[in-house]
Amino acid sequence: MDRTIEGMPTGDYLWEKKGIVPILKVDKGLAAEADGVQLMKPIPGLDELLERAISKHIFGTKERSVIKSANKCGIQAIVDQQFEVGSQILSHELVPILEPEVDIKAADKAQCEVLLKEALFVGLAKLTEGQQVMIKITIPTVDDFYADLIAHPKVMRVVALSGGYTQKEANRLLARNHGLTASFSRALADGLSAQQDDAVFNKVLQDSVKAIYKASIT
Repeated sequence: MDRTIEGMPTGDYLWEKKGIVPILKVDKGLAAEADGVQLMKPIPGLDELLERAISKHIFGTKERSVIKSANKCGIQAIVDQQFEVGSQILSHELVPILEPEVDIKAADKAQCEVLLKEALFVGLAKLTEGQQVMIKITIPTVDDFYADLIAHPKVMRVVALSGGYTQKEANRLLARNHGLTASFSRALADGLSAQQDDAVFNKVLQDSVKAIYKASIT
């Protein structure tokens, strides 16, 4: 965020030259597992960081936590923490991406998603009029399970993480969920290697972007 690219602050360069909305990762990693989840570690100095983000023309933030089993208390704690941090971010007029990831290897993944969605709707109801958040979630077990979340007036957008699926599998699952947009990182890197020359690297990356985009709009 504090660097420059071709003489421009990173946030300005991303938006003005590349058409990419600048998002800042603010979490400090995951705490140890408890009640079937991993909460975020404390985020000291967040207010000061957010003020710097505003000065650097950052649009929003993201903060990740992980759900590993369908423990109602744990999932509620995840959502409470996500909205607590999200409200702090909203107070600085930045848009938070709440990211309560459900582990794709969870034996009760579908039930995790039921509990998560219930808790998210409760959290959204507590936002004030005009406030909006983005939500980043694991592609659901049931197709279009998050359709009502996508349509919620306090949700700017719902985006999907790849969660450890291969790019091909993530794209296949994403394409079955209308209105859900890819926000892949692990799957985006599929096929890329530091040993590739620039031409091959760029071609693989370009093909990945096209395939992920196609899955997002299908």
